[in-house]
Amino acid sequence: MFALRRKAISGLPCLRRTGRDRANDRDSLQKSGLFAARQGYLLIVLKKLTTPAYRQARRDANIARWDRPLTGFFQRIWAWIDMVFVDHGIFRLIYLNKHRVSPQFWRAAQPTPGQLHQSGRDGVKTVVNLRGGREFGSWPLEREACEQSNLQLVDFVIRSRGAPDRERIASAKVFFEGLTYPVLAHCKSGADRAGFMATLYLLVHEQRPLDEALKQLSWRYGHFKFAKTGILDAFFERYRVEGLEKGIDFQTWVETIYDPEALEHSFKTKPWADWFVEHILRRE
Repeated sequence: MFALRRKAISGLPCLRRTGRDRANDRDSLQKSGLFAARQGYLLIVLKKLTTPAYRQARRDANIARWDRPLTGFFQRIWAWIDMVFVDHGIFRLIYLNKHRVSPQFWRAAQPTPGQLHQSGRDGVKTVVNLRGGREFGSWPLEREACEQSNLQLVDFVIRSRGAPDRERIASAKVFFEGLTYPVLAHCKSGADRAGFMATLYLLVHEQRPLDEALKQLSWRYGHFKFAKTGILDAFFERYRVEGLEKGIDFQTWVETIYDPEALEHSFKTKPWADWFVEHILRRE
């Protein structure tokens, strides 16, 4: 009886194991192992591509490529392609986010050579580069355009997602005093660092009230204080509490009281705002 039952069960197609089935199983295991190995390799490659060391090496290579004069027609064409598509200049061709802060000071996004020539014709004497940006084709094109239009090109590099550097901010007063006006200050998008510089200019150089100066950090210009870039707002609000309300002037507060590490530690962002600024607006 048991023998008949075993024979009946072994006769079922779904339970019968042939040599071909076992060979197919081995092939499947080998293929799945190969797939897993390939997948693991891709994960390793992707991990390497996203490490800080890799990104810095890539940035250094781009700087070595673009931080030198343009020597030929094709090199200039590639610089334009890099500026428009890699540095997102295609959007700035449509809207430069350029605004007049005061009779002597303009703010804007990264300008094209033509926009720089027009600024020179409009009376601008000095261009302040807030971003560095030497890893893009925008940089040699900007430097060349400034030379052609007799515009002074100076750097005052500012971070948009970290606490402002104490020494850098403390030097702003002397920096503003040494500029030849009118001035055009620009970052990449004209929203965060340009707004910070405009606020700093009004507060330090023109001695405007803090609330008036802070209007330069506004959503009107594309600035969002709930993202990491909001640390720029938090910097001035920290001055309000620790300096202004106690009768301490801005320069003294920066040099003797301001603590960048404490500001970094206390500042909190909104995840949705960070995602929007980083992945949709693609801010630098």
